Amino acid sequence: MLICGIETSCDETAVSIVEDGKKIIENRIFSQEAIHRPFGGVVPEVACRTHLEKIFLLLDELFNRNGLTYKDIDAWAVTYGPGLVGALLIGIATAKSLSCLTEKPLLAVNHIEGHLYANILEHQEIAFPWVGLVVSGGHTSLYFATRLGKYKLLGETVDDAAGEAFDKVAKLLSLGYPGGPAVEEAAKGGDRRKIKFPRPSGPKRRKDSFDFSFSGLKTAVLYYLRDHPEAATQKADVAAGFQEAVIEVLVGKTAEAARMFGVKTILVSGGVASNNRLRQEFRQFGENEGMNIFFPSPLLCTDNAAMIAGLGFSKLQNGEKASLDLGPVPGLKL
Repeated sequence: MLICGIETSCDETAVSIVEDGKKIIENRIFSQEAIHRPFGGVVPEVACRTHLEKIFLLLDELFNRNGLTYKDIDAWAVTYGPGLVGALLIGIATAKSLSCLTEKPLLAVNHIEGHLYANILEHQEIAFPWVGLVVSGGHTSLYFATRLGKYKLLGETVDDAAGEAFDKVAKLLSLGYPGGPAVEEAAKGGDRRKIKFPRPSGPKRRKDSFDFSFSGLKTAVLYYLRDHPEAATQKADVAAGFQEAVIEVLVGKTAEAARMFGVKTILVSGGVASNNRLRQEFRQFGENEGMNIFFPSPLLCTDNAAMIAGLGFSKLQNGEKASLDLGPVPGLKL
């Protein structure tokens, strides 16, 4: 069964065809990084205009390269939230049009659940229950899952997401955009122990809360740069110290949640999950405590449509079809 996925929640225009929820036929992504780089961040109007320009070009390329027609697709899966409302609208309108044209089902997919599924798409040996961390430019959330579609939110960011903090610190250090890869690259030449930035724990809204907060850490970097003029020549040390603080919090809270719920499997996904230092620390933790740690390949860490198509297959199997009055839900929760 072939599912075509469409993902336009932010600044990647992505389309993919996945067979039976597991086999990626092709996964095409048009990254808008170069377009938004001069602005130092995503400009929603520019993102939407680019989605409009690229979406059907990518779809035509996808089908032509694989000798398929739109009629060969069994269902159309699309991200309907969370994300930028205008960007989501474009993907949804495209999927609705194709659903009507082909008379095939429309499937509504939660972007965050898609990120979690990216691991399942590549690692078929993953067994429930598990704890999943979604960490990206817009999200830092921790979940406990007992089956596909059954999640308990353990904690989330109360201010800046981890990826957003990377972007802001990169801007403070004049490292460029996007901030995650820029900070990671700068940190390779620095001493991560030289500058000890705070490890923010976030507010405890309830006794089993694992909330995150990175705004204060970003501010600590700002004050350090203000109070240490010589730091302009120590960017690598600042980047390394900041990155280490973020990673220690992410690994620490995820580990604490895994211990509390007695699981032996952790899934890490989202754009920040491609950070090699983060992967190193998670793997070391897994070796020390006998836990299985899973990451998607770097291409599936970013926003992509393969994870949307793959998850769409399971929704189709469960009879979870969307109606043609489907609309965007920018603040959609999982």
